[in-house]
Amino acid sequence: MPPTNAYARWSTGRTLPDAALGLSVAYRSWQIFPAREQPQSTVVTVPRIAYFGPSGTFTEMALAELETSEVFDGPVERIAAPSQGAALELIRSGDVEGAVVPIESSVEGSISATLDSLAIGPRLQIVAETELEVTFTILARPGTTLADVRTLASYPVAAAQVRLWVSRNLPGAQTYTSASNAAAAEDVAAGHADAAVSTALAGERLGLTALATGVADHDQAITRFVLVTRPRIAPPATGADRTSIVLELTNEPGSLMRAFAEFATRGIDLTRIESRPTRTGLGTYRFYLDCVGHIGDTAVAETLKALHRTARIRFLGSWPATSATGTPPPSDEAAAEWLTQLRKGVADL
Repeated sequence: MPPTNAYARWSTGRTLPDAALGLSVAYRSWQIFPAREQPQSTVVTVPRIAYFGPSGTFTEMALAELETSEVFDGPVERIAAPSQGAALELIRSGDVEGAVVPIESSVEGSISATLDSLAIGPRLQIVAETELEVTFTILARPGTTLADVRTLASYPVAAAQVRLWVSRNLPGAQTYTSASNAAAAEDVAAGHADAAVSTALAGERLGLTALATGVADHDQAITRFVLVTRPRIAPPATGADRTSIVLELTNEPGSLMRAFAEFATRGIDLTRIESRPTRTGLGTYRFYLDCVGHIGDTAVAETLKALHRTARIRFLGSWPATSATGTPPPSDEAAAEWLTQLRKGVADL
């Protein structure tokens, strides 16, 4: 039951314990409002959700996918941001309630701009994710053919995923760097480039012609996108969850091994290990770790506590994984019951 010093409302929808955000994470919960913050109006506020834009990016498609899968309780106002970092800063400034950003590609690995933005500044938290199979569309102005293309606009992450296709089909094209996949299409519409590596959605919105569709060097290229908010209670554990943290360790022999040992001794499966420079000097790095499990799992919670004793740790969130990989942490129910009985003085356990 909710605390007596708070206003509570039972939501028959599927919501996070934050009514102002209007988010849902596939469960029902009490929506808690401290007594001093009791709602004074029945007016429904549409949450503002930023995304890495402009309109027509894969990130906007991911936001649409989250809307379709009922991660939100109702309609949202989409706010385009020029970069991943800008989208996250809109949360910190209070201009939006959440943001959707790409975080990992199965082809090119983690999205460094997203990781760096999550690691610095006031803490933000991941509460949901979705995955999209990514293939690209080569767009051009009407009347243009592949043989006409001399300059090709592309976002660097996209360019890396179609490198082979471009070398075979547009061997003489000069690459032109754009701020995003949708921005590449806008550059073509503005006449800055002959063609773009972009999305079908961007082409439709700008009236461009598709010279090729389904373009990708690798089959089943998948990008994972996350929904980020201000810090809040993590969504309840589902049994197929992901927990993500950032570690800054002391520069001494064995510090990284000892950190990994906290996971290994508790049977926690690490699914991503990555380092990024802190940009404060040579040889200084942050470590980004994903593991199977939830902060509500005893093994995961004990690991986080142990790491907190010896390292700087930033909790990025625990949330339901779209595609579960790895082994869930072991249950401690039997051990907890054994300890309870010992404390009660029960003999012959």
